[in-house]
Amino acid sequence: MLDRVDYQGKGIGLVDDKGRVAIPATLRNILAKNAPRDDGKDGGTVIIAPHPDYRCLIAYDPGYLKVLRQRLERLDEQNVEKLGRHDHNLMDRAGGAEPLPFDGSGRFIMPAFERRYARIEKVAFFYGSLNWITIWSPELLIATPEVDAYVREAAAFACEEKGIAL
Repeated sequence: MLDRVDYQGKGIGLVDDKGRVAIPATLRNILAKNAPRDDGKDGGTVIIAPHPDYRCLIAYDPGYLKVLRQRLERLDEQNVEKLGRHDHNLMDRAGGAEPLPFDGSGRFIMPAFERRYARIEKVAFFYGSLNWITIWSPELLIATPEVDAYVREAAAFACEEKGIAL
């Protein structure tokens, strides 16, 4: 796990009618480094899951799964110590993640339920968050005051630059 590269960068991905979307180049290159294909070809696997706190998605490489599991198990142990019971929702959310193939240009098909859950329609805003990539509906992100102002403004600016009206 020491060889993993942190996810840094941001960008817009346009979502077509079938749910195909491309991960922005900077983030795609990091994902490819963290999850190279065994056959040496471009592309790999991206895992899509619900964000633990916000109505958006997270994307990460298969190597991060071990780290995530360890963190969730520690959180669950803390819940048992504090509350005397397990929080099964921690593992249920993580267990519902979808491993998906992406091609050399970063395109993958975002599942319909995940798009619906995150309110992603025609545009997805990708933002590197070191351990993972968050994937937002730009409108929902901008309307979520708990999210850092820089991130919200970055989404608005990225849409403006692409001529996407919010």
